[in-house]
Amino acid sequence: MTPRLRTFRLLALTLLTCALAFTRGGSAEPSPAHRAEPRTIVFFGDSLTAGYGLTNPAAESYPALIHERIRAAGLAWRVVNAGLSGETTAGGLRRLDWTLRTPPDLFVLALGANDGLRGISPSLMRANLEEMIDRVRRRRPDARIVLAGMQMPPELGPEHAAAFARVFPEVASKTGATLIPFLLEGVGGVAELNQGDRIHPNPAGHAMMADTVWKILRPLL
Repeated sequence: MTPRLRTFRLLALTLLTCALAFTRGGSAEPSPAHRAEPRTIVFFGDSLTAGYGLTNPAAESYPALIHERIRAAGLAWRVVNAGLSGETTAGGLRRLDWTLRTPPDLFVLALGANDGLRGISPSLMRANLEEMIDRVRRRRPDARIVLAGMQMPPELGPEHAAAFARVFPEVASKTGATLIPFLLEGVGGVAELNQGDRIHPNPAGHAMMADTVWKILRPLL
């Protein structure tokens, strides 16, 4: 066999091997460095997410504590805290597009508390929450969405509190979002877990919030 023929046969064999690999499964296995590229969680909320009143929100807020758990678990995720004190669902809707300039792989929507405290109509809050979820999905179809539920104290009126609380599970059911039933589970109304205003959690309260959120997020990561 001449050298030219041997070269031709080797080239043909190589091309055949590549063709078989393509038909069996497409692309090559990504490199370890590519697999480790971090994905992004965005916590989109109000003062409860921003860590209002904490000495060091960047370390003590529940999103920061979730970040520490992610690191301890060796997971390749980065956390963006997009909490803004005083935010309502209407305000969140206005700033959502700006926030989505950082594309999320997992989006935690934790708004509504200020709507309830201000007596805003639960039906309007529902429409805003649904529009925010739809907008995230249009921008990031593959992103997972988590909706953090909230409750109002009965002192604001039992009918208002009941109508408010129903919004979150109903929105989650309609949109397919994963629900955290109550973000302040075990924290709301407990004096030793809140600051002097009895509304905003202290560091111990944020640690309990992180426990509540982590139970839902961990299977999604």
